[in-house]
Amino acid sequence: MGSTLNGASETAGGSVLRVGVIGVGNISKQYFAEFPELPNLELVVVADLDLVRAAEVAAEQGVRSSSVDELLADPEVDVVLNLTIPAAHAEVALRALEAGKHVYGEKPLALSTAEARPVLELAAAKGLRVGSAPDTVLGSGVQTALAVLDSGAIGRPIAAAVAWSAPGHELWHPAPAFYYQPGGGPLLDMGPYYLTSLVSFFGPVVRVSGAVARSDRERSVATGPLAGTPIPVHEEVDTHVTAILEHANGVVSTVTVSFEVWASRVPLFEVYGTGGTVAVPDPNRFSDPVEIATADDRTWRAVPDSAGFVDAGRGVGLSDLAEAIEQDRPHRASGDLAFHVLEIMEAIIVAGREHRVVDLTSTVDRPAPVARELSLRHSYSRSD
Repeated sequence: MGSTLNGASETAGGSVLRVGVIGVGNISKQYFAEFPELPNLELVVVADLDLVRAAEVAAEQGVRSSSVDELLADPEVDVVLNLTIPAAHAEVALRALEAGKHVYGEKPLALSTAEARPVLELAAAKGLRVGSAPDTVLGSGVQTALAVLDSGAIGRPIAAAVAWSAPGHELWHPAPAFYYQPGGGPLLDMGPYYLTSLVSFFGPVVRVSGAVARSDRERSVATGPLAGTPIPVHEEVDTHVTAILEHANGVVSTVTVSFEVWASRVPLFEVYGTGGTVAVPDPNRFSDPVEIATADDRTWRAVPDSAGFVDAGRGVGLSDLAEAIEQDRPHRASGDLAFHVLEIMEAIIVAGREHRVVDLTSTVDRPAPVARELSLRHSYSRSD
């Protein structure tokens, strides 16, 4: 193997980023399952505050385990995959960048833009990359919807509507308390999927208004060893959020996310144009089907997949980051995009609590669409 940018190893199929994972909680399983399918990433070490758990996961994956400090100092790690709880996202990212490593994290980028800004500034100063989930929007579902919109099939987009709801993640997650602490709630947890999709469709948001609410209903863990454990809801966590977003291009999006809804028949995600409607699939998933109804027919029909990474899974955003380094281009699931989405969410909360319209200060370019032929699974020759 030869040496490439920022220490990445190299094979006959292209450069490979060596990955160190910090945090081996519930979401890490989805990343580990995808790594074998992404030949420009090589998992080399995992770390967690729970050293025993880290060792168990490392053995399952056939890699080394270490402490967090050891991983950050490890010269064999090119990029840190930050899968810690939201409250630790900024701290771990800063430490990884200080150690000279790229960083890709779960959403949100940080608990606030004040926390996130130093992360982006340090990365820029050091010439390093920051990436952030969600990368689900790079799959065939959202990307096919984007291709339909860009084709003009529904005319000029005028508005979009999102309505995601659930009773709460405590019904399925074995340790859900963090969803009800700062950094959680339906907006910061589920909002990034929909807001990232909306920015990918229509570009940046310039102002928001909204309303927020929280119930006093008692919550408890429903499954696993902690079943029956009460879950306190932090006073800063709103459990029902509704917002109106004004995009720079004139499109108006309405967004509702909630941990208060037991059942609903409201459409999940639709875009309305001068010549029809697109039903956008769940952006928390990679590859659900797209549907369209046009003005001359007004009956729903499925749209064949035409764009997006094929059979993608969590980690494709990090793989795109690795490819972007090699090609010297912007990566799609970027820190700048995550920062703009974070500011949108902050503005929604302020608008809802203070009953006013909030102007945004950040902007971001719409990420490059993913053409079907760009599937990362076919971009590299696998090395045996």
